[in-house]
Amino acid sequence: MDLRQEYEKLSDEELVKRYQDGDQAILNYICEKYKPLVLRNSKKYFLVGGENEDLIQEGMIGLFSAIGDFDTNGQVTFFHFAAMCIDRQMIKAIEASNRKKHSPLNAYVSLYGDDGKDMEEPNLTSDDPAQLIIEAEENSSLIGRLRQALSPMELEVFDLYMKDMDYKEIAVHLGKSEKSIDNTLTRIKGKAKKI
Repeated sequence: MDLRQEYEKLSDEELVKRYQDGDQAILNYICEKYKPLVLRNSKKYFLVGGENEDLIQEGMIGLFSAIGDFDTNGQVTFFHFAAMCIDRQMIKAIEASNRKKHSPLNAYVSLYGDDGKDMEEPNLTSDDPAQLIIEAEENSSLIGRLRQALSPMELEVFDLYMKDMDYKEIAVHLGKSEKSIDNTLTRIKGKAKKI
């Protein structure tokens, strides 16, 4: 009997208990089983300036948290606990997006180096202090416009990337796949080039 057939015979609570007891292979099965719930719940919400994919990713983070935090000795079913965690994570992302939308740019961040290497500080082209100030203001304006163009998920990845985390570290930090983070960084760089 293969693992999938074995997993299908277990209740959701038993599946989660096995994961919490160290069966890492079961995580993919649980996530696949609950992805339709994440997709259905994501349709209830709208993320201003974001994509539905961002809400789905947030929902998957909520699901992952539910799997880790579920009390297998409690009175509530895993299904209801997971649905609550998924909704809360999506709502939290929407609230964070709304707060960021109205906050001023409060930090200067360099966005240079679209050749895939670490981003570097810009080469300022003048020794004239007035020209240096103008260039710094232009760079700050570009960063502000980019930040406004990013979805909440992209903004979170961007901020971590700018803290010198590579895509593998970001994936671990956010509990997402490396491919998902790599795709997000590609979208960010595409938006940066357009701006």
